[in-house]
Amino acid sequence: MAVHAHPDDEASKGAATMARYSDEGRRVMVVTLTGGERGDILNPAMDTPEVHGRIADVRREEMARAAEILGVEHRWLGYVDSGLPQGDPPPPLPEGCFALVPMEEPVARLVALIREFRPHVMTTYDENGGYPHPDHIRCHQVSVAAFEAAADPAIHPDLGPAWAVSKLYYIHGFLRQRMQMLQDEFAKNGQEGPFANWLEQWDPDNDAFAKRVTSRVHCAPYFAQRDDALRAHATQIDPDGFFFATPLEWQQRLWPTEEFELARSRVPAVLPEDDLFAGIEVFE
Repeated sequence: MAVHAHPDDEASKGAATMARYSDEGRRVMVVTLTGGERGDILNPAMDTPEVHGRIADVRREEMARAAEILGVEHRWLGYVDSGLPQGDPPPPLPEGCFALVPMEEPVARLVALIREFRPHVMTTYDENGGYPHPDHIRCHQVSVAAFEAAADPAIHPDLGPAWAVSKLYYIHGFLRQRMQMLQDEFAKNGQEGPFANWLEQWDPDNDAFAKRVTSRVHCAPYFAQRDDALRAHATQIDPDGFFFATPLEWQQRLWPTEEFELARSRVPAVLPEDDLFAGIEVFE
């Protein structure tokens, strides 16, 4: 079960891993906490009055296509996007948005889904949300709380039999070392890479995310599937943008994995590992 804040997050964070496990015959479910209604339209071709007028429906349609491409099941948790506040100081969050909903409500909904789906592995964001969007931070909080609560039969006994998820992972999709390696490959081929601005602003001696990685899943054969799922979110990604600038062959050859951090485990774990399900089958 992969728990994400908005539609499109699942396609840019751990998507190839999900596609691999689905292809290997495992059931995979994406849970999207909000509808992404307040997300900017980042594809100029989709920035039209018609799309703006039905953005909630458009994003639901995009999510359905992405889930089909990845071969995963999908559920909405049903909350309204909080938006990313801009300004110094930032403005108040909109009334009724996900980040302002009392924690117990989304936790209970997610507990119900966990007990229904009975996953062995959950993935979500770390305490920083991957980046400091209020919905991403709340996604982390809700996911961790639900991971714990779903296993306790005394909590929400009305929501089904308790289920203890074996392992909880945080996704670490944006690593400086990966960007630098791909940027260097552009230079070797006499081209200007797309990551220069990011790398200039990133302290190479303080790559905290890389230090937290415990698990690298080989999923290079599914990178094309990942990219197709991301393109399915047509309002959120420019097909001519930097996400797709690096040739697939370079990515598969130079960095064939997706990275995770084992945050909680109810089974013995031997780190580092190359499989999110490592150690689980023995205890089933």
